[in-house]
Amino acid sequence: MAKVAVVELSESVNESFSQALKLIGSLDDLNSRDRPVVIKVGVFDHKTDHHSTVGVVGAIVNSFAKAPQIYLAESDNYKGTGSERLQKWKTLFSKRVVPFNLSEDTETRQVNVADEKIPLSHILFKPNVFVSTHILRVYERGSILKNLLGLIPDRKKSRFHKKLPTALLDMYEAIGGIDLAVLDGTSMTLGVASSSKRINTNILLVGRDAVAAETVGATLVGMNPENMPTIREAVKRGFGEGDLSRIEVVGNSLESLQERFSRLSNVKGKTRRKE
Repeated sequence: MAKVAVVELSESVNESFSQALKLIGSLDDLNSRDRPVVIKVGVFDHKTDHHSTVGVVGAIVNSFAKAPQIYLAESDNYKGTGSERLQKWKTLFSKRVVPFNLSEDTETRQVNVADEKIPLSHILFKPNVFVSTHILRVYERGSILKNLLGLIPDRKKSRFHKKLPTALLDMYEAIGGIDLAVLDGTSMTLGVASSSKRINTNILLVGRDAVAAETVGATLVGMNPENMPTIREAVKRGFGEGDLSRIEVVGNSLESLQERFSRLSNVKGKTRRKE
């Protein structure tokens, strides 16, 4: 069975992340002196906080202590350049941990993405380790898998929205999949707009099966994974597990967290109606 860890985020994010990794098993096959690591952060608009926190990304970095190079990767979009948005994590930058704008890479590989030839950055391909991290949010297009849209180097990514599952999973297949999925549940965002409300939830979700992680995250925020086209297509292609009954959720009880999140959402909704 696919295994996904859900743990409380304590004041020590590193300890919480280490706990999650212990629950899902060792990263020894990924944490190697021979394999650079690419952490694809999901940050659409650098003027909002709808992205993984510095603490969570820092914990991911720390878990790959043997990696010779760690790239924090993002691409340009109509909100700005990837380099601008990566400044959110500038306190993590060092000789080993470097920002990488996918839109500026001249060493690329042409891949088929929803009937288009797209030049993807050379750092995205195996043997490099690929990590996708995003936030916990109520959004039918998801987070971890949707994050792959940011691999496209040009700014006109919206043209793929009508064929999003195909585009995302064509890229998933081309790069050899996601090696580690990390959902930052510091807060739960009720939507994707910059004005979307956020509720403090303080949990962390980690899995080696990105489809399973997306499935658990969607369930946690009250969505039905079976109604999410990208998850359905990923399962159809055999890229991961989308059946919750076949996913082992370790750490915190999924049922108790669902109840807690539902209660928090209702309280927030009542607050909004009073405003």
